[in-house]
Parts: sequence; structure tokens; C-alpha cells
Amino acid sequence: MTVTPIPCLSDNYAWLLRSPDGRLAVCDPGEAAPVLAAVQAAGAPLETILLTHHHGDHVAGVAEIVAATGAKVIGAAADAARLPPLDMAVKPGDAFEVCGLPVRVLASDGHTRGHIAFHLTDCGILLCGDTLFSLGCGRLLEGTAEEMFASLQAIAALPPETLVCCGHEYSESNARFALTVEPNNPTLAAHAARIAELRAKGKPTVPTTLEEELAANPFLRAKDVATLARIRAAKDTFR
Repeated sequence: MTVTPIPCLSDNYAWLLRSPDGRLAVCDPGEAAPVLAAVQAAGAPLETILLTHHHGDHVAGVAEIVAATGAKVIGAAADAARLPPLDMAVKPGDAFEVCGLPVRVLASDGHTRGHIAFHLTDCGILLCGDTLFSLGCGRLLEGTAEEMFASLQAIAALPPETLVCCGHEYSESNARFALTVEPNNPTLAAHAARIAELRAKGKPTVPTTLEEELAANPFLRAKDVATLARIRAAKDTFR
């Protein structure tokens, strides 16, 4: 399976998945036009749309994409009332297939209630929406620090080579903040330098790897709920 970020809106990414036999899926299409263009360029029909949570910048393109492609929509049963119509409603712990490859659903509450992540177990891809970012984590809009801590701990337990495919290009701002939390972390400093170089060239900074995040992301490295809550509150006002 290959995974490719599709820039949408001002700083969102949808993710295009392509299986070894050329089948396509997309995660969190916040805008239809760039996704449909990417599908057309891939030269294969779109089979599946995966949704991590209900925010408009992750779902606004769904209706137009479904009308154009007939793709089936999969999202959280707990959030179904706020999502576009689902063909399959899933819950944490469920397992199913996308483009013939196995997927496991992870609970990812914290940013919103009912947020889920999709772990493509055989190919090491995590579609985590707005739970984990490169050097950051999602703002606690509906959930609690306890919920976010549990979500991040579940992600931290995945294989370190896992590709982290998040919903936004927030890496530069996250890096600036992270360096205020861990100014003497050499791995973080090197990661921040790579991010700056990529953005200077107009390139995406994601996907990152879980191994990189475990070494450099202060939110994922938080040892307890109180620490996570403290640094998340600090990030909320960071400029």
C-alpha cells in the first residue's frame, strides 16, 4: 500500500491510499476537487472513503466525491449522527478490509468525542486525523486530557516504523513550540530543521514515523495526564 497526502483547503491533508493491485481509498476528504483530481491521475476507481471525525474540514468533500465515484463511506458509529451518511459504521476494536488489506479501528477521543483512527496493520500506515500531528497533538475541543492521553498511549504502542498520516500541515508551528518544551533534545532539533527545509521548498512534512515522534514529540512523550494537560494548555496560547 502506498499513501500520498493530498493538500486541501488552507492546511489540510486528505490521504490517498493505493493497494498493490491499484485499488484506491481516501481518508478525510475536506475538499472534493483536489481529491477527484488525484483519483483521476491515479487512473483507477475510488472504492472507499474513510472518516476519522465529523469536522467540516475533514468531511466537506464527501458528498461530491460519492456522487462522482460511488465510493463507500466508513466512519465511527459513535459519531454517525454528525458524519455524512455511512455505508459502514465501525467502532474501536473492529477489523475490516480496505482495498483488500486489513484495517483495525483505534479509539482516538480527545480532539472530538467519537474520533477514531485507522491502522492498516500489514503495511504500517496510521490514519490519525487530528489526534496526533508531527510534533503535536489535537486541540481538546470536546474531549479531555485523560482521553487524549489514552489515545496517544494506544498510538505509542504501535510498531515504531508506522507511518503517521495526520490531517494538517502544522509541523512548523508545532516544532517552534516543541523546542520550548524540550530545548535540549537533539532529535527534536534535527527534526525541526528538516521540517523547515521541507516547508521552504513547499513540500509536505508528513507522513512522519512513529519512531520519530516518540523521540521528538513532547505530547507523545508526556509521561502522565497532568503533563499532557499542561503542555496542551500552553500550546493553545502559543504564538
